[in-house]
Amino acid sequence: MPLQMKLSAITLDCPDPLALAAFYQQATGLELHPKSDAEFAGLTCENGLFIGFQRVHGYRAPSWPGQTAPQQLHVCFDVDEDLDKAEARLLELGAGRPDHQPHEAARARVLTDPAGHPFCIVRS
Repeated sequence: MPLQMKLSAITLDCPDPLALAAFYQQATGLELHPKSDAEFAGLTCENGLFIGFQRVHGYRAPSWPGQTAPQQLHVCFDVDEDLDKAEARLLELGAGRPDHQPHEAARARVLTDPAGHPFCIVRS
């Protein structure tokens, strides 16, 4: 019988935890954890999931779609609004849009956060 485990946290390496937490906070509306600081910051989801951001000195951003610096983690977010509007807002917040888009544009988009981590927005 497998263990009954519940995902409780996801942590991303980055050069500036507070800046990356601010990007995801503005993008998702999640609350900044009160003990966040320059070395480790986090956001708390209503369902108890914690998204953490930890400082790594000498951080190298993942490459997309290449693997010279592997992405190691890929996060997807459902969006209720039009993908064009969601993408435009995320770009305003500091996201990037790689040229390589493996999905049909009407269904999903690959963006990168300010630290270079790729993530998808998917029409829910």
